[in-house]
Amino acid sequence: MRVLKKGNGWRIGVNPVAREFKGLVGTDEWAVELTEAELNDFCRLLRQLADTMQQMESELMDEEKIACEAESSLLWMEVEGYPHAYSLRFILNSGRGVEGKWDSTVVRDLIQAAAMLDVF
Repeated sequence: MRVLKKGNGWRIGVNPVAREFKGLVGTDEWAVELTEAELNDFCRLLRQLADTMQQMESELMDEEKIACEAESSLLWMEVEGYPHAYSLRFILNSGRGVEGKWDSTVVRDLIQAAAMLDVF
């Protein structure tokens, strides 16, 4: 069963019956298909970064910004901004030259949608 979740400025989806590229991430203006392993890592690293930003909220002053990175053998991700509002970037390390970014206004919704995907 194919699932695509989207909102203003973001989209994420999964198609478990696809042969190679079972996942999709993007914005209104771009999208990239991901393998099953890439989508799994994307969702896992996104969750780790979101948890880290939440934990940092009590450690930082209100006007302090922070950048945090997480990486697997397949992709690199970074969040940057305030613990309550931060942007997200990723770069695929797995042979395809892909880089993507979401603005701080949509990252929370993307995180919630990724958590609801029935990832393999």
